[in-house]
Amino acid sequence: MNSVTDTAATRPLNRPARVRLELKNLFALALPIMIAQLATTAMGFVDAVMAGRVGPRDLAAVALGNSIWVPVFLLMTGTLLATTPKVAQRFGAGTHSEIGPIVRQALWLALVVGLMATGMLIAAEPVLHIMKVDPELIAPCMQYLHGIAAGLPAVAFYHVLRCFSDGMGRTRPAMILGLCALALNIPLNYVFIYGHLGVPAMGGAGCGWATGIVMWFMALGMVAYTRWAPAYQKSELFRRFDWPQWAVIKRLLSIGLPIGIAVFAESSIFAVIALLIGSLGATVVAGHQIALNVSSLVFMIPYSLGMAVTVRVGQALGRNEPREARFAAGVGMGSALAYACLSASMMLLLREHIATIYTTDPTVIHVAAMLIVYSALFQFSDAIQVTAAGALRGYQDTRVTMILTLFAYWGIGLPVGYALGLTDWLGAPSGPSGLWQGLIVGLSCAALMLSIRLTRSARKQIRISRSAG
Repeated sequence: MNSVTDTAATRPLNRPARVRLELKNLFALALPIMIAQLATTAMGFVDAVMAGRVGPRDLAAVALGNSIWVPVFLLMTGTLLATTPKVAQRFGAGTHSEIGPIVRQALWLALVVGLMATGMLIAAEPVLHIMKVDPELIAPCMQYLHGIAAGLPAVAFYHVLRCFSDGMGRTRPAMILGLCALALNIPLNYVFIYGHLGVPAMGGAGCGWATGIVMWFMALGMVAYTRWAPAYQKSELFRRFDWPQWAVIKRLLSIGLPIGIAVFAESSIFAVIALLIGSLGATVVAGHQIALNVSSLVFMIPYSLGMAVTVRVGQALGRNEPREARFAAGVGMGSALAYACLSASMMLLLREHIATIYTTDPTVIHVAAMLIVYSALFQFSDAIQVTAAGALRGYQDTRVTMILTLFAYWGIGLPVGYALGLTDWLGAPSGPSGLWQGLIVGLSCAALMLSIRLTRSARKQIRISRSAG
Protein backbone atom coordinates (compact mmCIF):
# COMPACT_ATOMS: atom_id res chain seq x y z
CA MET A 1 0.00 0.00 0.00
CA ASN A 2 1.08 3.55 -0.53
CA SER A 3 -0.92 5.69 1.82
CA VAL A 4 0.87 9.04 1.85
CA THR A 5 1.57 10.76 5.13
CA ASP A 6 2.30 14.45 5.61
CA THR A 7 4.89 15.82 7.94
CA ALA A 8 4.98 19.40 6.69
CA ALA A 9 2.34 20.43 9.19
CA THR A 10 4.24 19.00 12.17
CA ARG A 11 7.63 20.67 11.74
CA PRO A 12 8.84 23.91 10.11
CA LEU A 13 10.61 23.43 6.78
CA ASN A 14 12.41 25.83 4.47
CA ARG A 15 11.15 26.14 0.91
CA PRO A 16 13.55 23.67 -0.78
CA ALA A 17 12.75 21.08 1.88
CA ARG A 18 9.02 21.67 1.41
CA VAL A 19 9.41 21.17 -2.33
CA ARG A 20 11.32 17.92 -1.83
CA LEU A 21 8.72 16.65 0.63
CA GLU A 22 5.84 17.57 -1.65
CA LEU A 23 7.55 15.96 -4.62
CA LYS A 24 8.02 12.79 -2.57
CA ASN A 25 4.36 12.70 -1.55
CA LEU A 26 3.15 13.68 -5.00
CA PHE A 27 5.12 11.02 -6.82
CA ALA A 28 4.23 8.37 -4.26
CA LEU A 29 0.69 8.90 -5.54
CA ALA A 30 1.50 9.74 -9.14
CA LEU A 31 3.92 6.96 -10.12
CA PRO A 32 1.40 4.11 -9.72
CA ILE A 33 -1.21 6.26 -11.51
CA MET A 34 1.28 6.85 -14.33
CA ILE A 35 1.96 3.14 -14.70
CA ALA A 36 -1.76 2.36 -14.62
CA GLN A 37 -2.54 5.04 -17.22
CA LEU A 38 0.35 4.02 -19.45
CA ALA A 39 -0.74 0.39 -19.23
CA THR A 40 -4.29 1.35 -20.20
CA THR A 41 -3.11 3.59 -23.03
CA ALA A 42 -0.62 0.96 -24.12
CA MET A 43 -3.62 -1.24 -24.91
CA GLY A 44 -4.50 1.35 -27.57
CA PHE A 45 -0.91 1.20 -28.77
CA VAL A 46 -1.10 -2.59 -29.00
CA ASP A 47 -4.41 -2.34 -30.86
CA ALA A 48 -2.95 0.12 -33.36
CA VAL A 49 0.19 -1.93 -33.96
CA MET A 50 -1.60 -5.27 -34.31
CA ALA A 51 -4.34 -3.80 -36.51
CA GLY A 52 -1.73 -1.95 -38.59
CA ARG A 53 0.05 -5.23 -39.30
CA VAL A 54 -3.15 -6.55 -40.86
CA GLY A 55 -3.37 -3.56 -43.21
CA PRO A 56 -4.05 0.19 -43.51
CA ARG A 57 -7.81 -0.45 -43.81
CA ASP A 58 -7.90 -2.23 -40.45
CA LEU A 59 -5.78 0.47 -38.78
CA ALA A 60 -8.04 3.17 -40.24
CA ALA A 61 -11.16 1.38 -38.94
CA VAL A 62 -9.68 1.21 -35.43
CA ALA A 63 -8.64 4.88 -35.70
CA LEU A 64 -12.16 5.96 -36.61
CA GLY A 65 -13.61 3.77 -33.88
CA ASN A 66 -11.30 5.40 -31.35
CA SER A 67 -12.45 8.81 -32.50
CA ILE A 68 -15.99 7.78 -31.49
CA TRP A 69 -15.59 5.73 -28.33
CA VAL A 70 -12.70 7.53 -26.60
CA PRO A 71 -14.59 10.85 -26.22
CA VAL A 72 -17.67 8.97 -24.97
CA PHE A 73 -15.49 7.03 -22.53
CA LEU A 74 -13.83 10.22 -21.27
CA LEU A 75 -17.18 11.98 -20.85
CA MET A 76 -18.39 9.02 -18.79
CA THR A 77 -15.29 8.59 -16.65
CA GLY A 78 -14.80 12.35 -16.29
CA THR A 79 -18.28 12.61 -14.80
CA LEU A 80 -17.38 9.90 -12.30
CA LEU A 81 -14.16 11.73 -11.34
CA ALA A 82 -16.18 13.72 -8.81
CA THR A 83 -15.70 10.70 -6.55
CA THR A 84 -11.99 11.44 -6.08
CA PRO A 85 -12.15 14.92 -4.46
CA LYS A 86 -15.21 13.93 -2.42
CA VAL A 87 -13.35 10.94 -0.97
CA ALA A 88 -10.04 12.82 -0.64
CA GLN A 89 -11.53 15.63 1.45
CA ARG A 90 -13.26 13.22 3.82
CA PHE A 91 -10.15 11.10 4.08
CA GLY A 92 -8.08 14.20 4.86
CA ALA A 93 -10.61 15.24 7.49
CA GLY A 94 -10.59 11.75 9.02
CA THR A 95 -14.34 11.19 8.52
CA HIS A 96 -14.00 7.71 7.02
CA SER A 97 -17.58 6.70 7.80
CA GLU A 98 -18.85 9.30 5.30
CA ILE A 99 -16.88 7.79 2.40
CA GLY A 100 -18.89 4.58 1.91
CA PRO A 101 -22.32 6.24 1.40
CA ILE A 102 -20.89 8.63 -1.21
CA VAL A 103 -19.18 5.84 -3.16
CA ARG A 104 -22.35 3.73 -3.14
CA GLN A 105 -24.24 6.59 -4.78
CA ALA A 106 -21.40 7.06 -7.25
CA LEU A 107 -21.81 3.39 -8.22
CA TRP A 108 -25.49 4.02 -9.03
CA LEU A 109 -24.39 6.95 -11.15
CA ALA A 110 -21.86 4.67 -12.86
CA LEU A 111 -24.61 2.20 -13.77
CA VAL A 112 -26.65 4.93 -15.47
CA VAL A 113 -23.83 6.61 -17.37
CA GLY A 114 -22.31 3.25 -18.33
CA LEU A 115 -25.53 2.09 -19.97
CA MET A 116 -25.98 5.47 -21.68
CA ALA A 117 -22.45 5.28 -23.09
CA THR A 118 -23.11 1.77 -24.38
CA GLY A 119 -26.21 2.98 -26.18
CA MET A 120 -24.31 5.86 -27.76
CA LEU A 121 -21.72 3.54 -29.28
CA ILE A 122 -24.26 1.05 -30.57
CA ALA A 123 -26.10 3.89 -32.33
CA ALA A 124 -22.96 5.61 -33.69
CA GLU A 125 -23.22 4.59 -37.36
CA PRO A 126 -25.15 7.72 -38.48
CA VAL A 127 -22.26 9.86 -37.21
CA LEU A 128 -19.89 8.11 -39.59
CA HIS A 129 -22.28 8.70 -42.51
CA ILE A 130 -22.73 12.36 -41.59
CA MET A 131 -18.96 12.86 -41.57
CA LYS A 132 -18.73 11.20 -45.00
CA VAL A 133 -16.34 8.48 -43.89
CA ASP A 134 -15.17 6.06 -46.57
CA PRO A 135 -18.02 3.46 -46.85
CA GLU A 136 -15.51 0.60 -46.81
CA LEU A 137 -14.45 1.59 -43.28
CA ILE A 138 -17.91 1.88 -41.70
CA ALA A 139 -18.69 -1.85 -41.24
CA PRO A 140 -15.39 -2.82 -39.53
CA CYS A 141 -15.50 0.37 -37.48
CA MET A 142 -18.98 -0.44 -36.13
CA GLN A 143 -17.96 -4.03 -35.38
CA TYR A 144 -15.05 -2.63 -33.37
CA LEU A 145 -17.38 -0.22 -31.51
CA HIS A 146 -19.84 -2.99 -30.60
CA GLY A 147 -17.05 -4.86 -28.81
CA ILE A 148 -16.06 -1.73 -26.87
CA ALA A 149 -19.70 -1.02 -25.99
CA ALA A 150 -20.04 -4.40 -24.29
CA GLY A 151 -17.40 -3.39 -21.75
CA LEU A 152 -18.39 0.20 -20.93
CA PRO A 153 -20.76 -0.56 -17.99
CA ALA A 154 -17.99 -2.59 -16.38
CA VAL A 155 -15.37 0.09 -16.81
CA ALA A 156 -17.75 2.66 -15.27
CA PHE A 157 -17.92 0.58 -12.07
CA TYR A 158 -14.16 0.09 -12.18
CA HIS A 159 -13.59 3.81 -12.47
CA VAL A 160 -15.69 4.69 -9.41
CA LEU A 161 -13.86 2.13 -7.29
CA ARG A 162 -10.55 3.38 -8.62
CA CYS A 163 -11.45 6.96 -7.68
CA PHE A 164 -12.46 5.68 -4.23
CA SER A 165 -9.04 4.04 -3.82
CA ASP A 166 -7.12 7.01 -5.27
CA GLY A 167 -8.93 9.47 -3.01
CA MET A 168 -7.71 7.50 0.00
CA GLY A 169 -4.15 7.83 -1.28
CA ARG A 170 -3.95 4.21 -2.46
CA THR A 171 -3.08 4.15 -6.13
CA ARG A 172 -1.25 0.82 -6.49
CA PRO A 173 -4.34 -1.38 -7.02
CA ALA A 174 -5.14 0.44 -10.28
CA MET A 175 -1.52 0.03 -11.35
CA ILE A 176 -1.54 -3.73 -10.72
CA LEU A 177 -4.86 -4.19 -12.51
CA GLY A 178 -3.72 -2.01 -15.40
CA LEU A 179 -0.61 -4.11 -15.96
CA CYS A 180 -2.60 -7.35 -15.75
CA ALA A 181 -5.13 -5.95 -18.23
CA LEU A 182 -2.36 -5.08 -20.69
CA ALA A 183 -0.92 -8.57 -20.40
CA LEU A 184 -4.38 -10.06 -21.03
CA ASN A 185 -5.16 -7.73 -23.95
CA ILE A 186 -2.32 -8.97 -26.16
CA PRO A 187 -3.35 -12.66 -26.40
CA LEU A 188 -7.03 -11.70 -26.65
CA ASN A 189 -6.20 -9.41 -29.58
CA TYR A 190 -4.38 -12.29 -31.23
CA VAL A 191 -7.40 -14.56 -30.79
CA PHE A 192 -9.99 -12.09 -32.11
CA ILE A 193 -7.91 -10.48 -34.88
CA TYR A 194 -6.62 -13.67 -36.49
CA GLY A 195 -9.28 -16.15 -35.37
CA HIS A 196 -8.26 -18.84 -32.88
CA LEU A 197 -9.91 -21.08 -30.26
CA GLY A 198 -13.07 -21.25 -32.33
CA VAL A 199 -13.38 -17.46 -32.69
CA PRO A 200 -13.77 -16.21 -36.30
CA ALA A 201 -11.06 -13.88 -37.62
CA MET A 202 -12.32 -10.30 -37.29
CA GLY A 203 -9.25 -8.35 -38.39
CA GLY A 204 -8.69 -5.01 -36.68
CA ALA A 205 -12.29 -4.98 -35.43
CA GLY A 206 -11.43 -7.86 -33.11
CA CYS A 207 -9.45 -5.42 -30.95
CA GLY A 208 -12.75 -3.97 -29.75
CA TRP A 209 -14.05 -7.29 -28.44
CA ALA A 210 -10.73 -8.01 -26.74
CA THR A 211 -10.86 -4.61 -25.03
CA GLY A 212 -14.46 -5.20 -23.89
CA ILE A 213 -13.46 -8.44 -22.16
CA VAL A 214 -10.48 -6.72 -20.52
CA MET A 215 -12.80 -4.03 -19.12
CA TRP A 216 -14.86 -6.67 -17.30
CA PHE A 217 -11.69 -8.22 -15.91
CA MET A 218 -10.59 -4.86 -14.49
CA ALA A 219 -14.00 -4.19 -12.91
CA LEU A 220 -14.17 -7.57 -11.19
CA GLY A 221 -10.59 -7.24 -10.01
CA MET A 222 -11.21 -3.83 -8.40
CA VAL A 223 -14.41 -5.05 -6.73
CA ALA A 224 -12.51 -7.95 -5.16
CA TYR A 225 -9.63 -5.75 -4.01
CA THR A 226 -11.70 -3.01 -2.38
CA ARG A 227 -14.04 -5.57 -0.85
CA TRP A 228 -11.44 -7.59 1.03
CA ALA A 229 -8.31 -5.43 1.47
CA PRO A 230 -8.06 -4.23 5.11
CA ALA A 231 -7.20 -0.64 4.19
CA TYR A 232 -10.73 0.02 2.89
CA GLN A 233 -12.73 -1.44 5.75
CA LYS A 234 -13.15 1.83 7.69
CA SER A 235 -15.20 3.24 4.84
CA GLU A 236 -17.73 0.40 5.21
CA LEU A 237 -18.46 0.52 1.48
CA PHE A 238 -19.78 -3.05 1.22
CA ARG A 239 -21.34 -3.28 4.65
CA ARG A 240 -24.81 -2.20 3.52
CA PHE A 241 -26.94 -1.62 0.44
CA ASP A 242 -28.32 1.83 -0.40
CA TRP A 243 -30.97 2.66 -2.96
CA PRO A 244 -30.28 5.70 -5.16
CA GLN A 245 -30.48 9.00 -3.28
CA TRP A 246 -31.09 11.81 -5.74
CA ALA A 247 -29.78 14.56 -3.44
CA VAL A 248 -26.36 12.90 -3.19
CA ILE A 249 -26.24 11.93 -6.87
CA LYS A 250 -27.17 15.49 -7.81
CA ARG A 251 -24.21 16.83 -5.81
CA LEU A 252 -21.92 14.34 -7.50
CA LEU A 253 -23.24 15.40 -10.89
CA SER A 254 -22.81 19.08 -10.06
CA ILE A 255 -19.09 18.43 -9.64
CA GLY A 256 -18.60 15.55 -12.06
CA LEU A 257 -20.63 16.54 -15.11
CA PRO A 258 -18.61 19.72 -15.72
CA ILE A 259 -15.44 17.61 -15.41
CA GLY A 260 -16.81 15.14 -17.93
CA ILE A 261 -17.83 17.88 -20.35
CA ALA A 262 -14.44 19.59 -20.01
CA VAL A 263 -12.55 16.35 -20.67
CA PHE A 264 -14.94 15.58 -23.53
CA ALA A 265 -14.36 19.04 -25.02
CA GLU A 266 -10.64 18.39 -25.30
CA SER A 267 -10.83 14.80 -26.49
CA SER A 268 -13.64 15.47 -28.93
CA ILE A 269 -11.50 17.95 -30.84
CA PHE A 270 -9.13 15.09 -31.65
CA ALA A 271 -12.13 12.96 -32.55
CA VAL A 272 -13.65 15.60 -34.83
CA ILE A 273 -10.30 16.08 -36.53
CA ALA A 274 -10.05 12.33 -37.10
CA LEU A 275 -13.52 12.31 -38.64
CA LEU A 276 -12.76 15.35 -40.82
CA ILE A 277 -9.56 13.67 -41.97
CA GLY A 278 -11.58 10.51 -42.69
CA SER A 279 -12.60 11.98 -46.03
CA LEU A 280 -8.93 12.32 -47.08
CA GLY A 281 -8.36 8.57 -47.35
CA ALA A 282 -7.03 5.66 -45.33
CA THR A 283 -3.36 6.68 -45.58
CA VAL A 284 -3.88 10.12 -44.02
CA VAL A 285 -6.20 8.64 -41.37
CA ALA A 286 -3.57 6.04 -40.49
CA GLY A 287 -0.85 8.69 -40.17
CA HIS A 288 -3.11 10.81 -37.96
CA GLN A 289 -3.91 7.79 -35.80
CA ILE A 290 -0.23 7.06 -35.23
CA ALA A 291 0.49 10.66 -34.20
CA LEU A 292 -2.59 10.73 -31.99
CA ASN A 293 -1.68 7.43 -30.35
CA VAL A 294 1.84 8.69 -29.59
CA SER A 295 0.39 11.90 -28.17
CA SER A 296 -1.97 9.90 -25.97
CA LEU A 297 0.87 7.81 -24.58
CA VAL A 298 2.98 10.87 -23.80
CA PHE A 299 0.00 12.72 -22.33
CA MET A 300 -0.54 10.04 -19.69
CA ILE A 301 2.32 11.36 -17.54
CA PRO A 302 1.00 14.92 -17.01
CA TYR A 303 -2.53 13.54 -16.84
CA SER A 304 -1.45 11.23 -14.02
CA LEU A 305 0.23 14.14 -12.27
CA GLY A 306 -3.05 16.03 -12.53
CA MET A 307 -4.91 13.12 -10.93
CA ALA A 308 -2.38 13.00 -8.10
CA VAL A 309 -2.64 16.76 -7.62
CA THR A 310 -6.42 16.37 -7.26
CA VAL A 311 -5.83 14.01 -4.32
CA ARG A 312 -3.12 16.18 -2.74
CA VAL A 313 -5.24 19.34 -2.98
CA GLY A 314 -8.41 17.59 -1.78
CA GLN A 315 -6.71 16.00 1.22
CA ALA A 316 -5.03 19.29 2.20
CA LEU A 317 -8.37 21.09 2.07
CA GLY A 318 -9.90 18.31 4.16
CA ARG A 319 -7.24 19.05 6.80
CA ASN A 320 -8.12 22.77 6.48
CA GLU A 321 -4.68 23.63 5.08
CA PRO A 322 -5.43 25.78 2.00
CA ARG A 323 -1.86 27.06 1.72
CA GLU A 324 -0.59 23.49 1.49
CA ALA A 325 -3.22 22.86 -1.19
CA ARG A 326 -1.93 25.80 -3.24
CA PHE A 327 1.67 24.65 -2.73
CA ALA A 328 0.80 21.13 -3.91
CA ALA A 329 -0.79 22.54 -7.06
CA GLY A 330 2.29 24.65 -7.81
CA VAL A 331 4.72 21.76 -7.38
CA GLY A 332 2.55 19.58 -9.58
CA MET A 333 2.51 22.13 -12.40
CA GLY A 334 6.27 22.60 -12.17
CA SER A 335 6.79 18.85 -12.41
CA ALA A 336 4.54 18.65 -15.47
CA LEU A 337 6.48 21.41 -17.23
CA ALA A 338 9.79 19.68 -16.55
CA TYR A 339 8.39 16.52 -18.11
CA ALA A 340 7.14 18.49 -21.14
CA CYS A 341 10.70 19.63 -21.88
CA LEU A 342 11.83 16.01 -22.03
CA SER A 343 8.87 14.65 -24.01
CA ALA A 344 8.93 17.42 -26.62
CA SER A 345 12.65 16.93 -27.24
CA MET A 346 12.33 13.16 -27.63
CA MET A 347 9.36 13.45 -29.99
CA LEU A 348 11.18 15.92 -32.24
CA LEU A 349 14.35 13.84 -32.39
CA LEU A 350 12.74 10.42 -32.86
CA ARG A 351 9.57 11.20 -34.81
CA GLU A 352 10.37 9.02 -37.85
CA HIS A 353 11.66 6.15 -35.73
CA ILE A 354 8.47 6.27 -33.67
CA ALA A 355 6.30 6.10 -36.79
CA THR A 356 8.11 3.02 -38.08
CA ILE A 357 7.04 1.11 -34.95
CA TYR A 358 3.46 1.25 -36.22
CA THR A 359 3.82 0.70 -39.96
CA THR A 360 6.25 0.05 -42.80
CA ASP A 361 4.27 2.13 -45.31
CA PRO A 362 6.56 5.09 -46.24
CA THR A 363 3.66 7.43 -47.03
CA VAL A 364 2.00 6.77 -43.69
CA ILE A 365 5.35 7.24 -41.92
CA HIS A 366 5.80 10.63 -43.61
CA VAL A 367 2.35 11.86 -42.54
CA ALA A 368 2.77 10.58 -38.99
CA ALA A 369 6.24 12.11 -38.54
CA MET A 370 4.97 15.48 -39.77
CA LEU A 371 2.08 15.46 -37.27
CA ILE A 372 4.28 14.29 -34.37
CA VAL A 373 6.17 17.59 -34.73
CA TYR A 374 2.98 19.49 -33.91
CA SER A 375 2.30 17.15 -31.01
CA ALA A 376 5.74 17.96 -29.62
CA LEU A 377 5.03 21.67 -29.81
CA PHE A 378 1.87 21.51 -27.71
CA GLN A 379 3.45 19.46 -24.92
CA PHE A 380 4.03 22.55 -22.76
CA SER A 381 0.55 24.02 -22.92
CA ASP A 382 -0.98 20.54 -22.57
CA ALA A 383 1.05 19.88 -19.41
CA ILE A 384 -0.04 23.17 -17.83
CA GLN A 385 -3.72 22.86 -18.66
CA VAL A 386 -4.15 19.26 -17.51
CA THR A 387 -2.36 19.83 -14.19
CA ALA A 388 -4.28 23.03 -13.52
CA ALA A 389 -7.52 21.21 -14.28
CA GLY A 390 -6.53 18.47 -11.82
CA ALA A 391 -5.88 21.02 -9.09
CA LEU A 392 -9.21 22.73 -9.78
CA ARG A 393 -10.95 19.37 -9.37
CA GLY A 394 -9.36 19.16 -5.93
CA TYR A 395 -10.94 22.52 -5.14
CA GLN A 396 -14.21 21.17 -6.59
CA ASP A 397 -14.17 24.22 -8.88
CA THR A 398 -15.40 22.60 -12.08
CA ARG A 399 -18.15 24.69 -13.66
CA VAL A 400 -15.98 27.63 -14.68
CA THR A 401 -13.27 25.18 -15.74
CA MET A 402 -15.79 23.57 -18.08
CA ILE A 403 -16.76 26.93 -19.61
CA LEU A 404 -13.13 27.97 -20.14
CA THR A 405 -12.27 24.61 -21.67
CA LEU A 406 -15.21 24.63 -24.04
CA PHE A 407 -14.34 28.14 -25.19
CA ALA A 408 -10.64 27.35 -25.69
CA TYR A 409 -11.15 24.13 -27.63
CA TRP A 410 -14.38 24.68 -29.53
CA GLY A 411 -14.48 28.48 -29.70
CA ILE A 412 -10.83 28.99 -30.63
CA GLY A 413 -8.89 25.79 -31.39
CA LEU A 414 -11.28 23.98 -33.71
CA PRO A 415 -12.31 27.03 -35.80
CA VAL A 416 -8.66 28.02 -36.27
CA GLY A 417 -7.73 24.46 -37.23
CA TYR A 418 -10.65 24.16 -39.65
CA ALA A 419 -9.79 27.49 -41.28
CA LEU A 420 -6.12 26.56 -41.69
CA GLY A 421 -6.60 22.95 -42.72
CA LEU A 422 -9.74 22.76 -44.85
CA THR A 423 -10.50 26.24 -46.21
CA ASP A 424 -8.69 28.96 -48.13
CA TRP A 425 -9.72 31.70 -45.66
CA LEU A 426 -6.15 32.07 -44.35
CA GLY A 427 -4.28 30.86 -47.42
CA ALA A 428 -4.07 27.53 -49.20
CA PRO A 429 -5.60 24.71 -47.10
CA SER A 430 -2.88 22.68 -45.39
CA GLY A 431 -4.90 19.55 -44.55
CA PRO A 432 -4.01 17.71 -41.35
CA SER A 433 -1.16 20.12 -40.55
CA GLY A 434 -3.56 23.04 -40.24
CA LEU A 435 -5.94 21.06 -38.06
CA TRP A 436 -3.12 20.17 -35.67
CA GLN A 437 -1.97 23.81 -35.62
CA GLY A 438 -5.44 24.67 -34.36
CA LEU A 439 -4.87 22.19 -31.52
CA ILE A 440 -1.78 24.13 -30.46
CA VAL A 441 -3.75 27.38 -30.35
CA GLY A 442 -6.64 25.85 -28.38
CA LEU A 443 -4.44 24.12 -25.82
CA SER A 444 -2.38 27.28 -25.28
CA CYS A 445 -5.52 29.31 -24.59
CA ALA A 446 -6.78 26.65 -22.18
CA ALA A 447 -3.46 26.60 -20.32
CA LEU A 448 -3.51 30.37 -19.83
CA MET A 449 -7.13 30.62 -18.69
CA LEU A 450 -7.03 27.61 -16.35
CA SER A 451 -3.83 28.89 -14.71
CA ILE A 452 -5.51 32.20 -13.96
CA ARG A 453 -8.58 30.43 -12.60
CA LEU A 454 -6.47 28.19 -10.36
CA THR A 455 -4.67 31.20 -8.90
CA ARG A 456 -7.98 32.85 -8.05
CA SER A 457 -9.52 29.70 -6.58
CA ALA A 458 -6.49 29.10 -4.35
CA ARG A 459 -6.54 32.69 -3.07
CA LYS A 460 -10.27 32.51 -2.43
CA GLN A 461 -9.91 29.32 -0.36
CA ILE A 462 -7.15 30.91 1.72
CA ARG A 463 -9.33 33.97 2.41
CA ILE A 464 -12.24 31.75 3.45
CA SER A 465 -10.02 29.78 5.82
CA ARG A 466 -8.58 32.96 7.29
CA SER A 467 -12.05 34.41 7.85
CA ALA A 468 -13.28 31.22 9.49
CA GLY A 469 -10.25 31.15 11.78
